[in-house]
Amino acid sequence: MAATALVTGASGFIGAAVVRRLLQRGWRVRALMRPESNRANLDGLGVEAVTGRLEDEESLALAVAGCAAVLHIAADYRLWAPDPDALYRTNVTGSRALMRAALDAGVERVVHTSSVATLGHLPGDVAADEETPTSLEEMIGAYKRSKFLAERAVLRMVAEDGLPAVVVNPSTPVGPGDIRPTPTGRMIAEAARGRIPAFVNTGLNIVHVDDVAEGHVLALEKGRVGQRYVLGGDNLTLAAILAVIAKAAGRRAPTVRLPRAVVWPMAVAAELLARFTGVEPLVTCDGLRMSRACMYFRSDKAERELGYRHRPAEAALIEAATWALQRGYGR
Repeated sequence: MAATALVTGASGFIGAAVVRRLLQRGWRVRALMRPESNRANLDGLGVEAVTGRLEDEESLALAVAGCAAVLHIAADYRLWAPDPDALYRTNVTGSRALMRAALDAGVERVVHTSSVATLGHLPGDVAADEETPTSLEEMIGAYKRSKFLAERAVLRMVAEDGLPAVVVNPSTPVGPGDIRPTPTGRMIAEAARGRIPAFVNTGLNIVHVDDVAEGHVLALEKGRVGQRYVLGGDNLTLAAILAVIAKAAGRRAPTVRLPRAVVWPMAVAAELLARFTGVEPLVTCDGLRMSRACMYFRSDKAERELGYRHRPAEAALIEAATWALQRGYGR
């Protein structure tokens, strides 16, 4: 009988892609999802669905029982929230509780999904990696701080409790299936509709979500316990990203570059409006702060140790924009 892997956040963008890869590798998959989760990404996949929350330790114990592996992908990914403490409860406290449940259940292997948001930055357009130094004080906003603290908690449990965990740090995944959508998916949908007429001078590392999913499975199979692996793609300026999306949508690429000082009042106003509407703003103050540094990274370690590979970022962006337009996202 095939071994069982528990996937948290299985109905989400990365989680569903990982589920598909695991099934292709012959794993049985148990999917931990909140009662309110949109399960459309898992339709027809034949996974064992269990209902629970990272905040509910009893549900975690039941979810990990009998599992050989746990892939912890669930996270509260918001660059703005009316209650920032909610991000810590899910991303930090919830992660610790799941790791404790995995230890108690004797799980053989854990893959913890962190983020490149926890890594340091280098000046200019130099790409950083797992060894680039940083600190909690350098983390901007509740999301980055919560992911940093969660990663540190997992690695501490590896060192002190023998947790058999590997950490992966995806960059900015794009592609089909971003049904929520994530902040990046929302940006792509808005850009494809021609609603982002200008940009600031920054850059991102763009990677196809299916390549990130393959990286997770490679980390499960080949990763060294206690190690971190960047799962990235190509480094592109925001201007180049928007140009690719515009081309895919048959639109003219934006050419106006705005100083951050001009955008700042817009972000403040958007966040104030969001407090009344409850809808996460497209432009946030923390997002602007982050944009001061290019989020450029390299995946050399994952390529060397795991055999990780990625397709061109342009192809990933075109697929993401086409998918968003076909489903009417951004209308």
